[in-house]
Amino acid sequence: MVKYTPIFALTHTSRQEEVSLTEAELTEFEKSNPDGITTQQIVDIFAAKGERITEATFRKYVQLGLLPRSVRIGRKGRHRGSQGIYPATIIRRIDLVRSLMAQGLTIDEIQRDFPFLAGDIEDLSHRFKRVFSSIELAVAKEVQSSTSDQVVLRALNEARAAAEDLLNKLRSIEGRLLMRARMARAAV
Repeated sequence: MVKYTPIFALTHTSRQEEVSLTEAELTEFEKSNPDGITTQQIVDIFAAKGERITEATFRKYVQLGLLPRSVRIGRKGRHRGSQGIYPATIIRRIDLVRSLMAQGLTIDEIQRDFPFLAGDIEDLSHRFKRVFSSIELAVAKEVQSSTSDQVVLRALNEARAAAEDLLNKLRSIEGRLLMRARMARAAV
């Protein structure tokens, strides 16, 4: 019977003890990094808990669709390029993948049996933010503050609330699908 280990319980191959972050620690980490985290930060988080994850493994998980893709953010300064930023919730996703693999599931089985929609939902969230920012910039370019600007800003705030509601519903649906997949695996 397959059992899902608690959030962020990392199984060591060299020793059978578990290293974990509590739900409170995860929540605090996600709140303190609302703009996302880099690959190096992700590797460092796991290293601090005694678990090794390489950048190559991380990239493989992304390429296979098990983790969301990064959003490229330009670095300040001339000729500094851009950097990939991942949502802070990616730590939970890595934990899920690794715990399923520790239970003996292959990557193919994980891909087949577990819906990984978080990446698409996060992409949608970032797209919403870009659209809302573009609208704000367009309104801000106007020299005078008019009544029509207030109407647009009010509509923008309503759209933001609707988008957040939609994203929360999609995350809830994904959570239910993941739970159903876990229960189906446990019944096997």
